[in-house]
Amino acid sequence: MSLLTDIQLPAVNLVGVTKSYPSAAGPVPVLREVSLGFPQRALTAVMGPSGSGKTTLLNCAAGLDRPESGKVLLGDTDLAACDERQLTEARRSRIGFVFQQFNLLPMLTAFENVALPLRLQGRRVRRGDVVEALRMVGLQDQADRRPAQLSGGQQQRVAIARTLAAEPEIIFADEPTGSLDRRNGRQVMQLLRDAVDHEGRTIAMVTHDPAAAACADRVVFLSDGRIVGRLDHPTAEAVAHQLSVWEQ
Repeated sequence: MSLLTDIQLPAVNLVGVTKSYPSAAGPVPVLREVSLGFPQRALTAVMGPSGSGKTTLLNCAAGLDRPESGKVLLGDTDLAACDERQLTEARRSRIGFVFQQFNLLPMLTAFENVALPLRLQGRRVRRGDVVEALRMVGLQDQADRRPAQLSGGQQQRVAIARTLAAEPEIIFADEPTGSLDRRNGRQVMQLLRDAVDHEGRTIAMVTHDPAAAACADRVVFLSDGRIVGRLDHPTAEAVAHQLSVWEQ
């Protein structure tokens, strides 16, 4: 696993981020002055009970949601202060996403799905680069197949290849193994681990699965919109124990 150090600069740094959502009874706080950095060339997992604010945290960090206060620094860019055009550009060119739902376009082949973000960025699509991204996830021989011809695990691997091909500064993964069985889930986590160890990628992941979290360099625990704990170099057993403590 990657070595985390105190001097390692974060790819994304949240500073005092607060976020609420409206309700009939008034604003409901979801994040409460959260400060958290996602170190470069490392895999960070975010865990916590349902309703703790995990997905909102990921969405704010990725520029998908705008906090009410605080900063979200992607390098020197404060995403919280960007207008919609600037946010769209940052998400398209600097940030990658892997979701529980694979979000592949059904009419496109695996090759075309992987190439799509490059086309949207206006970049030249080199066949060798797309094939290499598929090779990294073990699907170079499935390039001409459409999503309906692939298993769920294969579709998620295409989604990962699509993200890797765009070479983002950070990849946000929201429950990337949530729709997969245990075997395919292990394969996907190994791919994400390899992307960090061998490709120098930076990944921030929300998960509820202690086995998936055990692949991370660090696990951050969220409860009631606040950071309540951290575990470096986790094991599945240690993660499960911490979850039981925070969920009591």
